[in-house]
Amino acid sequence: MMMAAVKLGSLPPAALGGVTVTKKCERSSGGVRVVGECGSGGNGFPSFLPKEVEKIKDPFARNLARRIKRLPVQIECSDSFIMSSCVQPLIQRDASPVVLLHCFDSSCLEWRRAYPLLEESGLEAWAIDVLGWGFSDLGRLPPCNVASKRYHLYQLWNSYIKRPVVLVGPSLGAAVAIDFAVNYPEAVKKLVLINPSVYAEGTGNLAKLPRVVAYAGVSLLKTFPLRLYANLLAFNGISLSRSLDWTNVGRLHCHMPWWKDATVNFMVSGGYNVVSQIKQVKQKTLLICGENDRIVSNQLAMRLLFELPKARMQRVPDSGHLPHVEKPRRVVKLIADFAQSN
Repeated sequence: MMMAAVKLGSLPPAALGGVTVTKKCERSSGGVRVVGECGSGGNGFPSFLPKEVEKIKDPFARNLARRIKRLPVQIECSDSFIMSSCVQPLIQRDASPVVLLHCFDSSCLEWRRAYPLLEESGLEAWAIDVLGWGFSDLGRLPPCNVASKRYHLYQLWNSYIKRPVVLVGPSLGAAVAIDFAVNYPEAVKKLVLINPSVYAEGTGNLAKLPRVVAYAGVSLLKTFPLRLYANLLAFNGISLSRSLDWTNVGRLHCHMPWWKDATVNFMVSGGYNVVSQIKQVKQKTLLICGENDRIVSNQLAMRLLFELPKARMQRVPDSGHLPHVEKPRRVVKLIADFAQSN
């Protein structure tokens, strides 16, 4: 939410960090056996999560964190994979799956309060970490530019989902969703864009910074005071104690050892600029906007409503930039009704 091809590692070993041996889950994909990391360390958390996960108090975040897995996502070479973090559905449904992206520099934990409700609604939901953010294994860092993020998402879809999806993107995740839908229209049946941030022209002058300055800026991005300030802007009047805890949730992925390099890589690559793609979107689109968003102007959402060929808008009262966290029941109902409509 704060907006200031590929050399890849091989399939990683079962032991991560020398703490707990990670169990392997086997499944079949196109007749080929694939192995995903799905074991747990202390308190049921996956052993690849940063130890700071233990400090989080939010029960919804703790529960969803326990369900995060890593799946091998093959890119180009037959023996080259990224172990990619996501939350998988427990049951596969006949209807189109819902794929949940996240904001800039965030993770699948953003869906901690909405994900259980989506499952209760009978939807098959995938919460996916965009390449370069979240909790994937990027020890041998691939490029984290727009093209790499797009292709990684396609490969994950093509390996495990394989059906047109309802793609949900909040904030900068809306730009990720638009870019993906235009480039891979066969993979996307509908779009849901939540407080969409789609009119920024990439990372702007940040792309021209000397690397030493870029690394200094990214180090600041990780700091607790700046993240706390972003939380206070993003949410509509939550308590200080909750804001402190949600700040820990929102910056948990920043403790991944590759996070700083991946973020600088994205920054200097130029970032997302999807303005020219908006009118190319062919899918039906639902815009969901928090009425009290202090990060993305509602006027920009109105502009997007008129520029998208097949869009409609729903507003969420008493909600800020992340209504899927603040008002999960309202947002889930909107998503479910839209996903299940003709």
